[in-house]
Amino acid sequence: MTSTPPIGRWNDKVVLVTGGSGGLGRSIARAFVQAGADVVITARGAEALERTADELRAEGGRVTPIAADITRDDDVERLFATIREHCGRLDVLVNNAGLSTRSRVIDTTPDDFRGLVELNLLALVRCTRAAYPLISQQRGHIVNIGSLAGKVGSRYMGAYPASKHAVTAYTQQLRLELADEGIHVMLVCPGPIARTDGGTRYVKEAEDLPDVASKPGGGAKVRQLDPDRLAAKIVRGCERRNAELVLPPRARLLFAIGQLSARAGDWLVRRFT
Repeated sequence: MTSTPPIGRWNDKVVLVTGGSGGLGRSIARAFVQAGADVVITARGAEALERTADELRAEGGRVTPIAADITRDDDVERLFATIREHCGRLDVLVNNAGLSTRSRVIDTTPDDFRGLVELNLLALVRCTRAAYPLISQQRGHIVNIGSLAGKVGSRYMGAYPASKHAVTAYTQQLRLELADEGIHVMLVCPGPIARTDGGTRYVKEAEDLPDVASKPGGGAKVRQLDPDRLAAKIVRGCERRNAELVLPPRARLLFAIGQLSARAGDWLVRRFT
């Protein structure tokens, strides 16, 4: 059964979600569709994109899938040229695409770091730079999906925390530099997000590591987040032009203690992972 998207502040706005074919990206796309926006989703897999687009269209959404590898300059240029041609505007960029891994950081090679930084950071930078001319015209929104691991260096997650710490710093720089242009920049730092494969996703990578390494969030002792609820909070965060969204909120206390005392912060990370 289809439904007509509501008329409101997001009506006729255009939102791009990277990594939009599944998981949190699909939930974010759905949340903006339900709010009335036109949504463009991108990911590498064309078939998965089409399935997600069909699913959201069946719910009444206006969705455009564009397959692209955002680690490639030419694909990003093509993606944004298509958005300019077919949409004529872009109001929200959600940099959601990313990847997590499992390994001891001492065993993580420079090539491992390069691979993860390419997707988790440089693809985000690439898309943000390409989106900027369109976003600035609308005084729009840039949303970067970080992680709790972008605030603390959790164990056994290889290059992931370093790549997400870089996202945290980059987002703050953007927020400070673009504020006078009226562009809203928000960092989202979620804990582990519920997935159908959450219990098995890292089993092979973590087979030689302590048991906690294979668990969601590296064994973080917090309730897994419902992706649809998180997506709804992201939409509200854009509406309120929040600077940062941290879930669960009590994680802010861990961040603060770690800044005041590295020893106490390390103890808390060990205690809650």
